[in-house]
Amino acid sequence: MKFGKVIGQNDIKEKLRQSYHSNRLSHSYLFYGIPGTGKLALAIAFAQYLSCEDKSETDSCGVCPSCKKYEKLIHPDLHFVFPVTKSGSLKPISDSFISQWREIILDDPYFSYNEWLAKLQVENKQGSIYAEESSEILRKLNLKTFESDYKIMIIWLPEKMNISCANKLLKILEEPPQNTVFILVCDKREEVLPTILSRTQPVKILGIEDEVLCQAISEKYSISADTAADIVKISNGSFLEAKEQIVTSAENQFNFSQFVRLMRLTYARKIEDAIKWAEELAKAGRERQKSFLNYSAILLRENFIYNFNRKEIVYMTKEEADFASNFAKFVNAENVNDLLEIFNIAHFHIERNGNAKMVFTDSAFKIMKVIRK
Repeated sequence: MKFGKVIGQNDIKEKLRQSYHSNRLSHSYLFYGIPGTGKLALAIAFAQYLSCEDKSETDSCGVCPSCKKYEKLIHPDLHFVFPVTKSGSLKPISDSFISQWREIILDDPYFSYNEWLAKLQVENKQGSIYAEESSEILRKLNLKTFESDYKIMIIWLPEKMNISCANKLLKILEEPPQNTVFILVCDKREEVLPTILSRTQPVKILGIEDEVLCQAISEKYSISADTAADIVKISNGSFLEAKEQIVTSAENQFNFSQFVRLMRLTYARKIEDAIKWAEELAKAGRERQKSFLNYSAILLRENFIYNFNRKEIVYMTKEEADFASNFAKFVNAENVNDLLEIFNIAHFHIERNGNAKMVFTDSAFKIMKVIRK
């Protein structure tokens, strides 16, 4: 993977390139930040750059034998460690699952821990980096390089490493073999063992710039600039969050339309319409009903905050904001807690298989009482 394929993060790319050109490479890096910022993609791109046989000032060439192998993640001097599960007769080490690992990265290097578990078809288990992995790491790094000037060990989610494994790696992390580079890629730095943290150079990966992220999702998912801008606004610089918003956009549209309808009919105190609304929503599945209630509680909070004219802390799509421009004034300090409690109680009863028609009818009538406060 070339640097050019990593979304944004130009400042970090430049710092990494400069560390190489100025002979200031660290032997152990810790790339950390929220999921979806491209940390793993950056680690692979940096590794490819170090190993490239004809690199430029800005990127690997992409065509030399080393780059060709990196593009398939089969370079003999590139090693990966990642959380796995104990499954049948397979040894709980990364090499046992390397084919699935290559597949998920080559498909899209911006993936989450849960997506990785789904790839392994073990969503009900927790992944870990087990003690057995430490022996494999030590064995691989004590070998001479095969083709490159560098041996690269990328450890994804070191916060999932158990104590036994970590303790066995402390010495090699502190004093690795010559021309060995560790790149640890974590989502939750605070969960990485302190003994590991103290032996790495931290590199904070910030969220992807809004303009860059907007362009990336527009091109990848063929969506309009306005839609992309709405998604980016609530994605916190995370490509993963943006992907999730795109996938759930249809669900959000349903939730928004139901919320608008409910607010309008309750403010107008249209009892018959409220009963009809409740009957229709009662026919939806439980998960969809819970999704609507969660969404409504969040949108109520955003409308309340909207009244303070602090656009930088309001997270709404353009359509939601357009509605809020007229509706937000009806969500105030006198009724916001009552409204939120109505939705929270409804969620409680739906989650416990309460009669949906009764729950939503009761909620609509309660909203009628407080919406005009």
